[in-house]
Amino acid sequence: MSAVCPSWLSFILYNPVRKAFTDRQKILDESGITPDSVVLEIGAGNGFFTEVIAMRARKITAVELQTGMVNKLKKRIGGVHEKVDILQGDIALLDIGEGFADVCLMYFSFHEVNNKADAAVNISSAIRKGGILSIYEPTIEVSRGDMLKTIKLFEQKGFSMESGRSGLFTRFARLKKA
Repeated sequence: MSAVCPSWLSFILYNPVRKAFTDRQKILDESGITPDSVVLEIGAGNGFFTEVIAMRARKITAVELQTGMVNKLKKRIGGVHEKVDILQGDIALLDIGEGFADVCLMYFSFHEVNNKADAAVNISSAIRKGGILSIYEPTIEVSRGDMLKTIKLFEQKGFSMESGRSGLFTRFARLKKA
């Protein structure tokens, strides 16, 4: 298990270099996020993806563990705050609701979850039938075997693999709920 990025280091999550090298629009496209989508974002951090999701999607529920990150997230989404609900807490312990999300985006976050089994139950129940689960993980922290375990965990919850890839920096899996 890796450590969660502390909020005082959040500048590494949102900076000009990361913005230049991360095609956030492509990730939203790949994840199936449309103007009609209701999105669940796990590990929102300081809002690197939250702000662009909110500009595209109908509604977003952003889940973040740390108070410091939530404070930064609230500042980042100022112009689109009416489209964003922020839930602070551990996704494995939160009651986030059932069948409301069209898409769940987890970008470099699921590997940081301590109780993956309970988190998978909560995430799975929040995604509607036919909904998409989009998982991105860093190759430096998540081995191919670990990514396969994550995929298998969600397959056991009724998801099927639609597409995936393993690149130099990122592993990706897109699953659909039956």
